[in-house]
Amino acid sequence: MITLYALLSANSQLVFGGEENSNNITDLWVIARKPDDSEFLVLSNTAYNGLDVFSSYDGFIFTYCQAWGLTINDEVVERVKRDIRAKAYPSIPEQLDMIYHNGLDSWKEAIALIKASLPIH
Repeated sequence: MITLYALLSANSQLVFGGEENSNNITDLWVIARKPDDSEFLVLSNTAYNGLDVFSSYDGFIFTYCQAWGLTINDEVVERVKRDIRAKAYPSIPEQLDMIYHNGLDSWKEAIALIKASLPIH
């Protein structure tokens, strides 16, 4: 399940690795930051070493989609989780091509993999 974590700037190298030993992280999304960039709120499927348990929204600025113009809270985090999953799906034309060329069962399998990799409930 996608979980909300806090990431101290001091722990960013622990999570992401350094220049020579970069960690290949594909399931971590930064959604908010403190004004001084000392700490970030991130969503991830994985509890990476260096991520802390989320405790409070106090002092964080929502940055995931500034066009939403929202203050970060539980509802906004759920909206971000749904948006992350929606962006993972292939476009409708790609899905229709998948059904046409590979059949409905193949499409169902591809969609199920996305739902399983990004559970939101």
